[in-house]
Amino acid sequence: MTPHTTYWLEHAWLDPRVESGVALDVTADGRIAAVRTGVGTPPSGAEVLRGFTVPGLANAHSHAFHRALRGTVQVGSGTFWTWREVMYGVAQRLTPDSYFALARAVYAEMALAGITSVGEFHYLHHAPGGRPYADPNAMGEALIAAAGEAGIRITLLDTAYLSSGFGAAPEPHQLRFTDGTADAWAERVSALKEREGVTIGAAIHSVRAVPAEQLSTVARWAEERRAPLHVHLSEQTAENEACLAAHGRTPTQLLADHGVLGARTTGVHNTHMTDADIALIGSTATGTCMCPTTERDLADGIGPAVALQRAGSPLSLGSDSHAVVDLLEEARAMELNERLRSRTRGHWTAAALLRAATADGHAALGRPGAGVLEAGAPADFTTLVLDSVRTAGPEPRLAAETAVFAASAADVRHTIVGGRHVVRDGVHRTVPDAARALADSIAALRG
Repeated sequence: MTPHTTYWLEHAWLDPRVESGVALDVTADGRIAAVRTGVGTPPSGAEVLRGFTVPGLANAHSHAFHRALRGTVQVGSGTFWTWREVMYGVAQRLTPDSYFALARAVYAEMALAGITSVGEFHYLHHAPGGRPYADPNAMGEALIAAAGEAGIRITLLDTAYLSSGFGAAPEPHQLRFTDGTADAWAERVSALKEREGVTIGAAIHSVRAVPAEQLSTVARWAEERRAPLHVHLSEQTAENEACLAAHGRTPTQLLADHGVLGARTTGVHNTHMTDADIALIGSTATGTCMCPTTERDLADGIGPAVALQRAGSPLSLGSDSHAVVDLLEEARAMELNERLRSRTRGHWTAAALLRAATADGHAALGRPGAGVLEAGAPADFTTLVLDSVRTAGPEPRLAAETAVFAASAADVRHTIVGGRHVVRDGVHRTVPDAARALADSIAALRG
């Protein structure tokens, strides 16, 4: 196919190496037609991207409305469980319109951070009190529309959330989340349709929120559609203890017993795991999504990412509660957290961390083949400057190390999705004042 646009990349990450002078030919339908190396000067008419270009980053775990908590939940002390009470308060005030406004701004923030695809772990389904909207998927459709306007791809991980804990009825502030049964959840989510840039997946909120006998219903729905399936897993020791008390086994073992684990499944956090849990996750090729900035913000703990990967679990990264939106920081934190825990360095190379932030993250979101700069892949990529106060100095051949261990979201200059600029020269093209959009949408939710 005749190229529609050529991008010339001053420096690019062609996994696992950095190349200088790379031309990407992009087709009119937004895919990479060819990758040409050794192109020392920009071809005539090419879009020139100065700096270091990597595949678009994949944010594999997001709760968009948690962005409204930033700052507020950092006041004073507390635990995950006290944080959760503040989160419920924000959830109660959202409508489809206000959720669209907030999510549009949050997804624009992600694009400005080089993220081209988001996995939205979506459980805020109904009106206050649990009454369905006229369109039972109004909240999910608001998220899909918001991602479309912000210019990024979305995997809507529609979440089953049925119980306040191991079969107990939902508490009043959880009624917006529940469909009553997994069969009713499946009926509702089946009405959601995939479209360009939109993948529909499934999620089990946690083993405490979906009764054991209904776990297989959610797993079967995902299996029949070959859709990604995500689950919050062993984020808190209290969850593990309650699961052992209720079922005599760990959450990982319970999920295995009900057919939830597998290559299209991703456990989010996987923090407090036994050796047997790690072996189960690895032997089933179940993925692990680490969210280090949230895990440290909530004092959850440091998960056994090294052991999980060695056992066979692919690693991806997410910004989760959006304490910050910066996938480079998530990648860096995974390595640095492990250094603190083990008191040794070098558990992952920069290339391995970039892979978790790109190709393996996209795969976890049901987009295999994305997250690479290769012919046939989606033309989704992002460019970081190499002359900021954070990135200036190292040789270009060390650009991957510089990006992972020194750069931040503030160093993103361009983000291209489907071959078209979403962010150009640090400005979002459809949400040019993303900071104001965030401030306004969050202010509207204050009680």
